[in-house]
Amino acid sequence: MADKKKTSSRKEEARSFAFLTIVMAPVLAGILIAAYGFIVWFYQMFSGPPHA
Repeated sequence: MADKKKTSSRKEEARSFAFLTIVMAPVLAGILIAAYGFIVWFYQMFSGPPHA
């Protein structure tokens, strides 16, 4: 029974790691980039475009 629990837990850990690295990391990176772009856009609405 202990071996089955260890195998099950190892599979769950591998599945969780794959989900975090393949799905969540890119999604969070995209959200961060989009949020930064929105903040810059919103700031430029009030302060005007950057001056050269």
